[in-house]
Amino acid sequence: MQAMGVADVQAALDNLGLGIVIIEFESSTATSQQAADNIGCQLGQIVKSLRFMINKSQPLLVLASGDQHIDDRKLARRYGVGRKKVRMMNARQCCELLGYAPGGVPPIAHRSSGLPILMDASLRRFETVYAAGGAGHAIFPVRTEKLREIAAAEVADLASDA
Repeated sequence: MQAMGVADVQAALDNLGLGIVIIEFESSTATSQQAADNIGCQLGQIVKSLRFMINKSQPLLVLASGDQHIDDRKLARRYGVGRKKVRMMNARQCCELLGYAPGGVPPIAHRSSGLPILMDASLRRFETVYAAGGAGHAIFPVRTEKLREIAAAEVADLASDA
C-alpha cells in the first residue's frame, strides 16, 4: 500500500481554506526535539501524533504535547479495557490505517475516515502549535483551537501525572 505524504496533507489544508502552508526542512522533524530545534519553538509546542490500537481492533490517534507523556492507564480507563489492551500501532498498521509512516503522521488527512482523535489538554497551554505535515521533515503551524476543530478531536486529560 502506497504511503500518503506532504501533498495529501497540504491538499487537505487547502480545502479547509486556512491559508496554512506546510514547511519542509532539509533535516528531520520526526521527533519532537528535532521539530522544535528546526522551528525554534518550545518543545511543548510540537504536536506528537501518537498512534494506538485499543483491544487490537480500535485505532486511535492521540495529539499530545512534545514535552508530555501519555498515560496508557488513562486511555485504558477511558475505553473500559485493561492497560495491556492499549498498544502503540506498529509501522505497518500506521501506514495501512493512517496512510503515513511513523514520524510524519499528521492530525488530519488520514487514509481511514472516522478515526477517533483525542487531544491532550496540555496542548492548550499554547496559542500556536506545530503538527506533522505527512513526512518526517515537514510540519505546519496552527492555532491550538483550530487544530482541535479541523482534527475533530475531543480534548481529554491524558498526560502522565508524574
